[in-house]
Amino acid sequence: MPTYDYQCVDCGYEFEYFQGMSDEPLRICPKCNGNVRRKISGGAGLIFKGSGYYITDYKNKSATADTKKTKKIEKQKITKKKEIKNDKL
Repeated sequence: MPTYDYQCVDCGYEFEYFQGMSDEPLRICPKCNGNVRRKISGGAGLIFKGSGYYITDYKNKSATADTKKTKKIEKQKITKKKEIKNDKL
C-alpha cells in the first residue's frame, strides 16, 4: 500500500497518509477540517537487491575503479613477497 501526500487548500498543511490504491482520496484536513487535495508525486526509484539481480548494475563507477586499483596493488605486494622468499631460498 502506498503513502500519499496531501495538502490543505485552506491552511496549507501538508501531510502523508498510508492508504490503498483503490481507496477514495481524503477530503478533510486533520488540522483545520478544510478541503485537501492529493499531491502528485514523482515516486521513488526502484533498486532491486537480492538473488537474481546483478550487483554491478548499481555500483558506483568510481568505486569500481578504486577497487580495481586496490586489487592491483595487493597483487603486486603478493608478487614481491613471493620474489623475496624465492631469493632467500
